[in-house]
Amino acid sequence: MMEASTTIPAPPRKSFADVWMITLGHAMTHWYPATFFVLLPLIGKELGLSYSQIGLVMTCQYVAGAVSNVPGGMLADTIGRKGLLMALSLFWIGFPYLLIGFTHSYPALLLCVSLVGIGNNLWHPTAIPTLAQRYPERKGLVLSLHGMGGNAGDALAPLAVGALLVTFSWREIVVMNAAPGALMACAILAGMGSLRLAGKRRTQGGAHPVQPDADRQSMQEYAQGFKGLLKNRLLILLAASSAFRSMTQATLLTFLPVFLAYEMGYSPLWVGACMFLLQAAGFLASPLAGHLSDRMGRKRIIMSSMALSGLMMAGMAFAGRSPAFIFLIALVGFFLYAIRPVLQAWLLDATPKKMGGTSIGILFGMQAVGSSIGPVVGGVLADRYGIMTTFWFLAGVIVVANLFVFLIPASNAGAAPSGARAS
Repeated sequence: MMEASTTIPAPPRKSFADVWMITLGHAMTHWYPATFFVLLPLIGKELGLSYSQIGLVMTCQYVAGAVSNVPGGMLADTIGRKGLLMALSLFWIGFPYLLIGFTHSYPALLLCVSLVGIGNNLWHPTAIPTLAQRYPERKGLVLSLHGMGGNAGDALAPLAVGALLVTFSWREIVVMNAAPGALMACAILAGMGSLRLAGKRRTQGGAHPVQPDADRQSMQEYAQGFKGLLKNRLLILLAASSAFRSMTQATLLTFLPVFLAYEMGYSPLWVGACMFLLQAAGFLASPLAGHLSDRMGRKRIIMSSMALSGLMMAGMAFAGRSPAFIFLIALVGFFLYAIRPVLQAWLLDATPKKMGGTSIGILFGMQAVGSSIGPVVGGVLADRYGIMTTFWFLAGVIVVANLFVFLIPASNAGAAPSGARAS
């Protein structure tokens, strides 16, 4: 008898509606910190803060993030309702910023920004693995779109706040600013509140997968998976590299607006415009880097982007107060922000799907550790040796980040899938 051949139809392409919803939510998680960076010079002047004290404000936020990231990953991996967790994260970010509008003391300010750090770090361990698991063949692209949302929030917030400061005080702005986050949280809750990631449960015969199952796991299964992550050399090297990259980014975002306002005498509107330039360049770089990493491999894109970031920051320190400094801001933004989604995609390539939330939690926890150290070190250097020394410090830090990527063996270099390379 002749065997009848069967053709397996290609799976239909999924709608990108969830991608855009999560991307908009991600934009809001970055909108609030980007707002705060522009307001920080004004808050510093009102409270009479030194460079070191300004750096400590951001250090407190990142320390809280470092402490909360791994527990956030545990929640994401053990609780099925991803939409609910993302909505909760957005609310938790926006509400403490509302409280900042009513603070009049330095300790109260530190408390509020610490609360922001906790909420902000619940988002990524939930959203990033959700996107990666729902779109596994286009992981680099969807994570880059998610990253673009963050870049869009980072870019548009300084422009909006700089324009509003012409008319309103910084306290009025942080109160008004609570509304967009609350609305976005409600939209995610309404549209994705019941979202669960479907797993596959075997039949008794073990031959074919059947009904979808929520991506829950027992604590015993989770503990075994967590031990495996701690032995994953690629995860450790990527997390260490990302910590130094984030140290560079957090210190730059803290002191770039301060430098523009204090040393170059820019108005809040022009400070906002320069921060927009930094982030808009990153917005353009993010999808390009993600797409290229899917086809050319992760390691090549990351190492070249980090090397060029260090070169551009050294150029900023050389340029000083000249107009060339502003041009270099855009180049730093392009290369520095190109790295972020590629690191995330590479990490998820190398870790089990069921542990995606915790993997991202570890990554962002290490990033928060780096981010907590950078601003306070940059502030001490600025107080003691001048603020330009901080930019030299950043050029050195990104070189260290690149060394960790260099240590990753070629066999783990995040090469593109054969199908992607052949297409």
